[in-house]
Amino acid sequence: MKKLLIRHAQILLPSEEFLVGDVLIQEGKILEVASEITETDLTTIIDATGLTLLPGVIDPQVHFREPGLEHKEDLFTASCACARGGVTSFLEMPNTRPLTTTQAALDDKLHRASQKCLVNYGFFIGATPENLPDLLTAHPTCGIKIFMGSSHGALLVSREQELETIFAQGRRLIAVHAEDQARIIQRRQQFYGITDPAIHSQIQDEETALNATKLALKLSKKYQRRLHILHLSTGIEAEFLRTNKSSWVTAEVTPQHLLLNTDAYAQIDTLAQMNPPLRSPENNEILWQALLDGVIDFIATDHAPHTLEEKAQSYPHSPSGMPGVETSLPLMLTQAMTGKCSVAQVANWMSTAVAKAYHITNKGLIKSGYDADLVLVDLKNYHPVLRQELQTKCGWSPFEGWNLTGWPVVTIVGGQIVYERGKLNTEVRGQAINYQL
Repeated sequence: MKKLLIRHAQILLPSEEFLVGDVLIQEGKILEVASEITETDLTTIIDATGLTLLPGVIDPQVHFREPGLEHKEDLFTASCACARGGVTSFLEMPNTRPLTTTQAALDDKLHRASQKCLVNYGFFIGATPENLPDLLTAHPTCGIKIFMGSSHGALLVSREQELETIFAQGRRLIAVHAEDQARIIQRRQQFYGITDPAIHSQIQDEETALNATKLALKLSKKYQRRLHILHLSTGIEAEFLRTNKSSWVTAEVTPQHLLLNTDAYAQIDTLAQMNPPLRSPENNEILWQALLDGVIDFIATDHAPHTLEEKAQSYPHSPSGMPGVETSLPLMLTQAMTGKCSVAQVANWMSTAVAKAYHITNKGLIKSGYDADLVLVDLKNYHPVLRQELQTKCGWSPFEGWNLTGWPVVTIVGGQIVYERGKLNTEVRGQAINYQL
């Protein structure tokens, strides 16, 4: 079979050192990484002079809206956005219509993805108070998603007794949206009638998040159950985890909770509204330090698009959520270029550490035998986030106008070029992610 050769790239090695050299790919796998590779039997040569080669991003928390909410996003448009953003694999959440709470619903999503997704895909099974048998047997899935708050209907599992039933049985990873639903309800009543979207951060305040994180960690310790805390948003949670986090617990943070804060409401109004909410500016620095120190393990986008028409509704009728897969990597690489962190740390937080936490095989490193899920980025030039260039169906970004570096030039999924210099190859299809149990 013909081979693909990437030449003269600055390659991030597993040692976190860089090598200027070549990468040879065949049948979706990395065959060789070396300073120079001589190969004549080639399909394609990519001249990567001046570009940096990183493992493809694995985004472990997205909401791609299909089935049932395709007017906001669908698996095809979302995976196009992934390809443009250097995201080669994603793990998607269960709050679609119907909910992903049964094997049949999981199978349906896997089938849809096989037909539509330009990148690799995996799906969570959603917990309800009644579907424990499905949580124990659903396959293949990256884990169980529990909405402890900020949800309604069957996916809301907010009572300790219901939560304990899930934690007590099985070994599968549990990922929690940690907000205290009872406190949210009480504070909604307290602040009823206020239409300024900034009140959202007061209603779902820092204590709302901390209460739920403490409860999840208590149950995780009681049953030594693998726990992942989604989109950590507060400094008080980070500091609590600093002294109380067990070895089997991981946590993530989003670029928006690192880079945006409550000041954004005055600038972009309800486009800044998300769950858990943006926090006061001092939280940004505490979260950054927790990420640098390893208290927070990796980064996810919580890509959760809504149409501009939906977002234009007055609070509290405006929905919470924002897109992110197209901008996450350049946002973080721009921070690396300012000295906030290193490029190697960004790649670890956005790929290597995610693969490790979710036991994803053969992804997250540029290494012989690993899947050829790769992204070539330009760290020498800057380009603004422009609405007209976005591939996400919702067509907007909270980071519109930000001038970023590290934009993907070429994205490779399973050895196939899916995005190159502004053009998508929509014929490429990703694969279902494999998990090592």
